Amino acid sequence: MTHPALIASDVDGTLIDSDEVLSGRTRAVITAAVESGTHFVLATGRPPRWITPIVDALGFAPISVCANGSVLYDADKDRIISAATLEAEELAVLAELVQSAIPGAGLAVERVGRSAHDAATPQFVSSPGYEHAWLNPDNTEVSLVDLLSFPAVKLLVRKAGARSSDMAAVLEPLVLAAGAAITYSTDNGLIEVMPAGISKASGLAAVSDQAGVQPDSVIAFGDMPNDVAMLRWAGHGVAMGNAHPDARAAANEVTATNDDDGVAKVLERWWG
Repeated sequence: MTHPALIASDVDGTLIDSDEVLSGRTRAVITAAVESGTHFVLATGRPPRWITPIVDALGFAPISVCANGSVLYDADKDRIISAATLEAEELAVLAELVQSAIPGAGLAVERVGRSAHDAATPQFVSSPGYEHAWLNPDNTEVSLVDLLSFPAVKLLVRKAGARSSDMAAVLEPLVLAAGAAITYSTDNGLIEVMPAGISKASGLAAVSDQAGVQPDSVIAFGDMPNDVAMLRWAGHGVAMGNAHPDARAAANEVTATNDDDGVAKVLERWWG
């Protein structure tokens, strides 16, 4: 592609390595791109409250597409720009579908307030017995009734010991029929459900439009099924060497792994 006007990157498995470290090489080339006037956007399944370590590592605060596109977050001002939500009625329908299709699955939701750490809004709320997919749980446990009582930017379905791909095969037709979107970013038994029409592509399209950048001037990096729509939408989609087959199939090229500076190796074509 020609000189990118906007760079969008997934975080886990893409921008940072397996130890969750941003390499000096990757930081340097992104800094050079931004200093040249190119926009840089994070596009992640992470909620806004998990963006701070990445901002610290980068040394600047980019606009972030969070929760797989449900939330646009301005880290510089610690402000939620917009949030698409599943309403309580939708959550109730989805929960019933999930519990019928995958007995024993745990449920959790992500909510947002006005900022990344809005104390007035419990942000990661889980049902009793929910088994976390990550090592850093920061949840508030509530009853299932309370869990489903307020709008959420994302519904998480967790089944310890299952494969996310197998869960998605069962749930996708049901979730789509219910008018919601479904994806996953890890294969350890975790499914993520968002409002209809929401994906990293929809979030990135909104940011690009605001910046006056056309899709064919966007380069995007990702590694998992939740990156597929974004990789297809961008003028040039790049899958990591460690990427899921679906991400590889959606991309224009495959670079090195996240442990081998795959993002930097592509961007150095313009900012080497």
